[in-house]
Amino acid sequence: MCHVAGDPSVKNDPIRSPHLLDLYEKYLDNQDSAGYIRQVSVRYTQGTLQRLARHQFREVRRAAVLALGFLGDYHCNHTMGRSLLDDDRTVRTLAENGIRSVWTRLGGEQERRELEEILRLNAAQQYKEVVPRANKLIERCPWLAEAWYQRALAHHGLGRLADAIRDCHECLEINPYHFIAATSMGQAYLELENPVSALECFRRALRLNPDLEAVRNHVVRLARMVEDK
Repeated sequence: MCHVAGDPSVKNDPIRSPHLLDLYEKYLDNQDSAGYIRQVSVRYTQGTLQRLARHQFREVRRAAVLALGFLGDYHCNHTMGRSLLDDDRTVRTLAENGIRSVWTRLGGEQERRELEEILRLNAAQQYKEVVPRANKLIERCPWLAEAWYQRALAHHGLGRLADAIRDCHECLEINPYHFIAATSMGQAYLELENPVSALECFRRALRLNPDLEAVRNHVVRLARMVEDK
């Protein structure tokens, strides 16, 4: 992420939160994320950071969205989701990186630990182990969107495409900002040779996150395919 200099007047107006900008610029210089997290958490609440994420100055939005990616829980999902559509590309990138962590910060300590283990098993492609664990977590916490998505990943890995689509759909019903679920659903429809449904899902993913270039390529190709038919 490059550091783009902003309007110097921002630094001279206390309403524009210069201290947060000081912390952000220090982070850009030293890349000390632990220090940034520590200093921001002492001075700012999550609610204040969410308000600053909608600030008129892009530098403030960048600082706030970065902080929420480190510190925010699921309550800031809406703010982070809106930031995926920000006019500033750096804000969008920070939101895309941070929102994935936000999705896992829901529930109590036990639920979070279980979700972390499910994520680890999926990353290791241990799909047969994921499904029963995700089943139990979903039964206990049906509002945990990321559990539905992780089970969808496992179903997809096991070739159960219809099940994967159903779980992605449920994930999006709970968390309408889950652009990754929309993308995964599109991929599953592609494998089922259903280009019309795949195109709809990929377009939905792009509406949520317009910077998904690979998805955009799918949309262009599938749109032509559907029109030709």
